[in-house]
Amino acid sequence: MRRVVATGTFDLLHPGHLFYLEESKKLGDELWVIVARDVNVRHKPRPIIPQEQRLAMVRALKPVDHARLGVEGDIFDPIREIDPDVITLGFNQFFKEDDLRAALKERGLRAEVARIGRYEGPLASSSQIVGRILEERAAR
Repeated sequence: MRRVVATGTFDLLHPGHLFYLEESKKLGDELWVIVARDVNVRHKPRPIIPQEQRLAMVRALKPVDHARLGVEGDIFDPIREIDPDVITLGFNQFFKEDDLRAALKERGLRAEVARIGRYEGPLASSSQIVGRILEERAAR
């Protein structure tokens, strides 16, 4: 069984998230998703949706076999537990593939790293959704 791990914040679910998870699932038999804890989101604005609700939404998506929250400590702990064959990165995730490969190797983890391409439809990011809401609803 080929196990794939996808990670992310998954705030304000949108078609780009679904595309990322569907494409990730195609790389294996079982898709595990690690949803970032609120306290670990430091590279962008804090999530609007609380972590438990984000986790529930991700769990409900058809391509997802298993979903769990990340950890506050070593972000590689869930990777050790799940022991994936592949870790996917979304097109806009800040990790560099080579840096992640090196970090995995340093920790004795064997997973391949794959970057998933960009979803080309409209409103393909949470920030685009927030912008549209502010533009269309704040003017009223």
